[in-house]
Amino acid sequence: MLNSSDAPLKEYTKSQLALRNGQDKPEIWCAFNGLIYDVSRSKLWRNGKHYEHWAGQDLTDEMKDAPHTQNVFDTFTVVGKLK
Repeated sequence: MLNSSDAPLKEYTKSQLALRNGQDKPEIWCAFNGLIYDVSRSKLWRNGKHYEHWAGQDLTDEMKDAPHTQNVFDTFTVVGKLK
């Protein structure tokens, strides 16, 4: 799912993304292929953890070991781009 407006996506550093881990701030975000997704509404990301994965990180390299495809991100809103 793309962002809800036609405005350009805000860029976030890895440090800024790390704060959206479901513990330091209420947002639960993760990055994949340069885009940052809000996974806060997912029951599978409670407390910023999804199995052995933690929110606030770039999960691009970890997707190869996931039991699902990258299409799982299609259900989440893009909130920014990773710098």
